[in-house]
Amino acid sequence: MTQKELLYMEDAIGHETNLVDICQYTIDSLQDKSLKTFMKGQLKKHESLKQKLMKVLEESTNE
Repeated sequence: MTQKELLYMEDAIGHETNLVDICQYTIDSLQDKSLKTFMKGQLKKHESLKQKLMKVLEESTNE
């Protein structure tokens, strides 16, 4: 992986980390159960994307 690609991956992981934090903050702030359920789904989605990106980054550094 090129340096430019590594920087892109780090940036993408940072964005997903921010989205995870925002989703968690929002869940903690909400009172509406249906909105909380929706946001929990978004939280899981962004946690999953972050893990996938980290896995790709780990695999590329192990090569």
